[in-house]
Amino acid sequence: MAKSPSEGIKIISDNRKARFLYEILDTYEAGIELVGTEVKSIRAGRVNLRDGYGLMRNGEAWLLNVHISPYEASGDYFNHDPRRTRKLLLKKQEINKLIGKLEQEGLTLVPLKLYFKRGWVKVALGLGKGKKLHDKRETVKKREDEREIRRTMKQF
Repeated sequence: MAKSPSEGIKIISDNRKARFLYEILDTYEAGIELVGTEVKSIRAGRVNLRDGYGLMRNGEAWLLNVHISPYEASGDYFNHDPRRTRKLLLKKQEINKLIGKLEQEGLTLVPLKLYFKRGWVKVALGLGKGKKLHDKRETVKKREDEREIRRTMKQF
């Protein structure tokens, strides 16, 4: 019996605002290098991806500005800095591909989701292009039109 692709995945945090602010062209899955209290906080769901972004430095991928709250059950001595820079675990081929796209095309690496996959913490990264104001208005208009169509279909 074949396993479904979503089996073993538990979504912890979702960055819905990223799809509104950026046009996502491609997605990547990466692991994150974490300390023990960070994993415990993530299991408790105390993560905020909203201001986070990815960066390439010295041939390595880094995740910046993602807030993982300190774990409350342990003392301050063993806890972590909530906004520390975390290393992303990607294959060398993926890193080289991303470096080229980020530098040449002026794209941004945005965290979309944080989830557990078979016990490991993974982050879905989106390679995005910033939307202009008129693009955002167009997205809102399209969403409202779809909602209106669904309402009228429900009546019949």
